[in-house]
Amino acid sequence: MENLELTVGEYTFSALADGPADGELVVLLHGFPETSYEWREQIPVLAAAGYHVVAPDQRGYAAGARPSRVEDYGILALVGDAVGFVDALGASTCHLVGHDWGGAVAWVFAVLHPDRLRTLTAVSTPHPTPFGTSIREGEQKEMSAYMDVFRAEGAEDLFLAEDGAMMKQALAGFGMHDTSPVDEYYRVLSQPGAMTGALNWYRANDLSSAAASGGLALPPVTVPTMYVWSTDDQALGREAAEATAAWVTGPYRFEVLEGVSHWVPEEVPDVLNALLLDHLATE
Repeated sequence: MENLELTVGEYTFSALADGPADGELVVLLHGFPETSYEWREQIPVLAAAGYHVVAPDQRGYAAGARPSRVEDYGILALVGDAVGFVDALGASTCHLVGHDWGGAVAWVFAVLHPDRLRTLTAVSTPHPTPFGTSIREGEQKEMSAYMDVFRAEGAEDLFLAEDGAMMKQALAGFGMHDTSPVDEYYRVLSQPGAMTGALNWYRANDLSSAAASGGLALPPVTVPTMYVWSTDDQALGREAAEATAAWVTGPYRFEVLEGVSHWVPEEVPDVLNALLLDHLATE
């Protein structure tokens, strides 16, 4: 793997990359509180299959892209960054893969810029429309209550306390069995402004309403889509996961991983890698 820098507007984003420069581009978008390091098991496998794989550190996580205002982390700005990654890499289209918040960005990207995608893969995160419905009216309301803590003033101190011990404890509570990668995430998020930037994703986006998509009423996705959801995900429930099928009109596959937590790319990398290789090859 190599380290890259991607310039998008006024910001510079760090990224991990591998694979032939002339291969089909695969962009991997991480979630919270992870970084590009989340994809360390996927990058070399996809690269070995001939893809040009790039995993950026997104807004707030990359040292060169940490605006201080909450409003700078709205979903449309985050999608704009993702489009900028593809542009900066000189590609017209890509395969887009997102986990957690990266999945939310990927869904909105697919709606707004379907011409830029070969395929979409969302890991854990459902389509924003059924997700918002479930927060307002269903099981997701209770499951997402933790977001109020994340949005609260001073939440940064909670996560960074005791040299990252509190962050490990929080993630273990969400089913992360191996918390050793948290040392790397803490290294990044303990840098000035980083944890505030990461938490601003939650503060800037009301996931219970259309504001989750920048005030847009999101229609169904038309590109070839794979959605990977796991039954032991304590953050994202079955209700919205199963309802997502109605919000994809293109070719769609829904893969359910039994007994797997929210942290799919790290907990079962071989399973996810096999699914990705199969899905990307069907485009």
